Amino acid sequence: MTDTVLIIDFGSQVTQLIARRVREQGVYSEIVPFNAAEAALQRLKPKAVILSGGPASVTEFGTPRAPDWVFKAGLPVLGICYGEQTMVAQLGGGVEGGHHREFGRADIEVTDNSPLFDGFWKKGDTDTVWMSHGDRVTQLPAGFKVIGVSKGAPFAAIADENRKLYAVQFHPEVAHTPRGGRLIGNFVRRIAGLPGDWSMAHFRSSEIERIKAQVGKGRVVCGLSGGVDSAVAAVLIHEAVGDQLTCIFVDHGLMRLDEGKEVVSLFRGHFNIPLVHVDASERFLSALEGKSDPEAKRKTIGAMFIDVFEEEARKLGGAEFLAQGTLYPDVIESVSFTGGPSVTIKSHHNVGGLPERMNLKLVEPLRELFKDEVRALGRELGLPEAFVGRHPFPGPGLAIRVPGEVSKEKLDILRKADAVYLDEIRKAGLYDEIWQAFAVLLPVRTVGVMGDARTYDHVCALRAVTSTDGMTADYFAFSHDVLGRMATRIINEVQGINRVVYDVTSKPPGTIEWE
Repeated sequence: MTDTVLIIDFGSQVTQLIARRVREQGVYSEIVPFNAAEAALQRLKPKAVILSGGPASVTEFGTPRAPDWVFKAGLPVLGICYGEQTMVAQLGGGVEGGHHREFGRADIEVTDNSPLFDGFWKKGDTDTVWMSHGDRVTQLPAGFKVIGVSKGAPFAAIADENRKLYAVQFHPEVAHTPRGGRLIGNFVRRIAGLPGDWSMAHFRSSEIERIKAQVGKGRVVCGLSGGVDSAVAAVLIHEAVGDQLTCIFVDHGLMRLDEGKEVVSLFRGHFNIPLVHVDASERFLSALEGKSDPEAKRKTIGAMFIDVFEEEARKLGGAEFLAQGTLYPDVIESVSFTGGPSVTIKSHHNVGGLPERMNLKLVEPLRELFKDEVRALGRELGLPEAFVGRHPFPGPGLAIRVPGEVSKEKLDILRKADAVYLDEIRKAGLYDEIWQAFAVLLPVRTVGVMGDARTYDHVCALRAVTSTDGMTADYFAFSHDVLGRMATRIINEVQGINRVVYDVTSKPPGTIEWE
């Protein structure tokens, strides 16, 4: 069984980042809500536990707590922010709330050496960390000592090294704590003693065996969206069960320029995977007619996809399993661990599968992976780099890049502008520096002058963001020369657009997508 670090989630927006930092050390990690941790202990038999941050206050009645076994099982435990506070409170220490707010960057002073800091901090050092708390520890439980302080947190880092219990008030998982990844690395590798041998090659071989055991001699259908996730899932399943898999590519007409052709070529030509290609673009456009609300468009597209997919799957007959490219963030964000808004935010995810009437069992080989891990697996499986490295693009496609009602004319205009935009990004050598880039056809038209003629055409907005983790994002700072070339080409080559603007909005923690 793979060595696992169990992350108990108390509702922090950045809990996913803890799992990512652990996996960067070559150690498998899994997140569970605090109220499901007891069952996870039996299922995973973890070698270490991390307690996440969260929005609640341990000083209030009924707020989340870690299961008692966490501190009795003899496992190494690391508490982060709320995780520190509940650790202290549950072991007999003191926490006060309401008047100890500390948000943003803070300076920590290391007051004692610790295995948690080996290799980057020693007694007397100061460094920058990221704080986000309204309560603070005021009294340590027996056996603990202070190993770090900040202006607003006299117990910013604490340790009971005999029991291998550690806690920090700051967030080591975020990029704003520069040496936070090394701290988490020390916890899982030095303190917990895990070897760090989990890799995509390891995952590939073990997952293939798992798929074979699950599917047996059964037939599998997989709905391809044209994106990286479903493509990687399909190739992995095909490697496991061969022609027992048939892929169904529902072309809804909302994809980028030539993406449909690329999908067909990749699966029929490169991998020789059985593929049913359905051109349903007219059906989707008809269903979207008169709809302008983005959520209504998402739901319409999702429902139509299910209808078309079900029709084609029924024609094949005999399928027992449905394959999906569900990712770990989809699973996490589609379960509201502490009553948060994640389900509403991520409404386009189809976690849990298609309707029960299809009577198919799910095969979700990627549901334990993050996006960057899926890309690594795709490379391991031999998918072309141009496909694996594509920017994420949500299922509703261009439909939500055309605010307001969707039409074939608008889609054609946007498709051409988007293609020019991405072409210029690639020519400038910037594609791999950007997390996500796309064009949007705004629901306004402006008067302009082109040559000697007056025009009344659409405004095109360009969006590009950078991100290290997919949780926070900032706009990409194109040079004026590059932006100028993009705008000039779009206006000259795309009839129907007479103005181009660039969006410089940053994105706080949460979903990476924009309407």
